[in-house]
Amino acid sequence: MKNNVFLFGAALVLAVANVQAAEEEKKEKESPWTATVGLGYVNTSGNTNTETLIFKTDVAYEVEKWKHEGHLDTLKASTDDVTTADRLRFGAQSNYKFRERDYFYGNFNYEDDKFSGFEYQAKLSIGYGRKIIKTDKHELNGEIGPGYRKFKPDNLPSDDEALLRLAGLYKWTISSYSEFTQDLIADYGELQEEWLSITALRTSIYEDLSLRLAYEVRYLDVVPVGNDNYDRTTTVSFDYAF
Repeated sequence: MKNNVFLFGAALVLAVANVQAAEEEKKEKESPWTATVGLGYVNTSGNTNTETLIFKTDVAYEVEKWKHEGHLDTLKASTDDVTTADRLRFGAQSNYKFRERDYFYGNFNYEDDKFSGFEYQAKLSIGYGRKIIKTDKHELNGEIGPGYRKFKPDNLPSDDEALLRLAGLYKWTISSYSEFTQDLIADYGELQEEWLSITALRTSIYEDLSLRLAYEVRYLDVVPVGNDNYDRTTTVSFDYAF
């Protein structure tokens, strides 16, 4: 009887040890870092009219209550040795979750587009966000907060203003290999109002390689003379995640 108890206890200890080892191995494999690099074809109309290639990268780091995200994309093109597009955009956001569905955020965006009528545009915002919908298939986040914008039109002095930022971020996981996203972002200021809509569909091709179709519409109510209020960008890209 004692031997049976001893054997049972030993087996139980070994089983627990194996489970703990498996969990530790799983944790080691699950890195808090994720990154995606994309290369794609772009057709733009508005302030930039061209057909060219775009490079972009997204990086995210998430641990416990913190999530940090960064985005960078560049667009360059030329026709007969004449530059027709030259744009650099950078964005970053940090979220701190203080409740299961609630978080504070800090957001920064910078753009240098030689064909927009602005030498640069930069925005900074802090505020409150909430996971309005959170299911296996659907996610909807809403964000609101005050911010600050600084910009410089071509051949004019720089200017700045306070703003109010509103954002709605929706994600629909269609299946294990495809997803649909819709982002709506609005910045309200006394000098400038900006609307941004990004609609995207991503589907997996093979393991970490996916195909992404995206349509971006941006509206500025006040633009330098000779520039359009609307910029539209259609992108077809191949993204690799690692």
